[in-house]
Amino acid sequence: MRAVAVLGATTLLALAGGQAFAGVAPTDSPEKAATVVTYDASGAEEFTEAVDGGADVWNESVTGVQLEPAEAGEQANITIVADDGWPRAQTTSLGNGRIWMGRQAVEEGHDTLRIASHELGHILGLPDIKPGPCTSLMSGASAGTDCTNAYPDESEKASVEDNFGTASYFKSDADFKRIPLTVGRVHQD
Repeated sequence: MRAVAVLGATTLLALAGGQAFAGVAPTDSPEKAATVVTYDASGAEEFTEAVDGGADVWNESVTGVQLEPAEAGEQANITIVADDGWPRAQTTSLGNGRIWMGRQAVEEGHDTLRIASHELGHILGLPDIKPGPCTSLMSGASAGTDCTNAYPDESEKASVEDNFGTASYFKSDADFKRIPLTVGRVHQD
């Protein structure tokens, strides 16, 4: 009988791929590493500091995703450039896209840190909320030029956490793929 039990346990171990399992119940909220989204601000010209500041704002505000500058030669998830138009973001999929830091809004008096944080919010899956109060980052320019709030409100933070919280459904980072959120959509603010 003992030989049967040992043989059965050995068979189960072999079927499990050689992995031993501890008798610990799963937790409701397992710790998950943040999804890292890289950005390339080399084309952001005079807005580079604002872009870095906007990334810092998001890194301080959420835990499910972290924005980091891309290493030299690395393909970034987000490309950020400066131009003379209005600020805008084009998402290709969640956490991927292009941002234009438009000078027109700055010339009208809008805060560059708020602009950068707002446009990064689009890449993180947030829509515009217009018109909206200054307390809502995604209210964008509708909050007026006096508004310098660069931080997402609780609802915006929760939405980003939800957007990136599903990464645990995938077996590994290599399996992490998303259906495009708003492919090709340009959020012009």
